[in-house]
Amino acid sequence: GQLVESGGGLVQPGGSLRLSCAASGFTFSRYDMTWYRQTPGKGRELVATISSPFGSTNYADSVKGRFTISRDTAKSTVYLQMNSLKPEDTAVYYCNAQRGLSYYWGQGTQVTVSS
Repeated sequence: GQLVESGGGLVQPGGSLRLSCAASGFTFSRYDMTWYRQTPGKGRELVATISSPFGSTNYADSVKGRFTISRDTAKSTVYLQMNSLKPEDTAVYYCNAQRGLSYYWGQGTQVTVSS
């Protein structure tokens, strides 16, 4: 299986970005999907997760009300809509798929929030 993230980039504080994570090689609909982020010197932080099959969501306190995770089963893609971005949101964002002991990671996409 494979996960490929896209949509990262440079944005000003208060701006928006939408990250995408395209899955292939496994049954996307059966996996919980999670976005993590990591900054230099820090561990990987869970940002948002969406479950399978009912699509329940959970967010880190730091992004609640600003970020929205969603999934499109027909496209085998999970999204992270990020609004009202702050400099502290700067990180490499990773997509994760997990079902029991089976999991996949993407390569990461850089998000930089700076004026």
